[in-house]
Amino acid sequence: MPYTYDYPRPALTVDCVVFGLDDQQRLQVLLIQRDNDPFQGQWALPGGFVDMDETIEQAALRELEEETGVKDLFVEQLYTFGNPGRDPRGRVVSVAYFALVNRSRHPVKAASDARKVEWFALNQLPQLAFDHDEILQVARARLRAKVRYQPIGFELLPEHFTLSQLQQLYESVLGLEELNKRNFRTRILKMDILEEVGKQEGVAHRPAKLYRFNKEKYDRLAREKHEDLLRRGVDFEI
Repeated sequence: MPYTYDYPRPALTVDCVVFGLDDQQRLQVLLIQRDNDPFQGQWALPGGFVDMDETIEQAALRELEEETGVKDLFVEQLYTFGNPGRDPRGRVVSVAYFALVNRSRHPVKAASDARKVEWFALNQLPQLAFDHDEILQVARARLRAKVRYQPIGFELLPEHFTLSQLQQLYESVLGLEELNKRNFRTRILKMDILEEVGKQEGVAHRPAKLYRFNKEKYDRLAREKHEDLLRRGVDFEI
């Protein structure tokens, strides 16, 4: 006979903050429009309740796929949110995860209890359900911190990209108006983790050089503990 407790227990949910880029390298977040109460019709982060027979990360990946169609992602645990009044259904604790995706490789499709699923620019967000605005702010802070010491931004870009696209990515993530172009390129190329793969084709302007991220070289530098070199390359003062 299973053991039962005499005191109330909180429910456990997961929420997923998924970042991507639009065509202008502006940072966006994936949201669903809820089809059920509470907050029916309101926009929210993808997520839901954890089943009894799955890990928390498995629940995050399952809910993300069920509600948005996005799958096969690497997700990182962000933070646990447990304020007593955060969910009108009762005492609910949520473990949040975040992920970076290349939108072209991960088409979205509303399913499960999601009425719609859309990408939203971070400066044009609708009102969010629950405490999802707080969760998103924590995720943005984590992303800004990580991009300053790890080259995680390359996961958002196409395989081949220009240095201008890379600079626009950093400006968007860090919330900067404009980085010094010469300084940015000097520092990024000094890291020696980019490979030149050719030039743009079919453009009206002078074709720019194309690069790709060499993950093997970066991993080798990381193993050899060249932290200072990597940090100097991407750690821009805000």
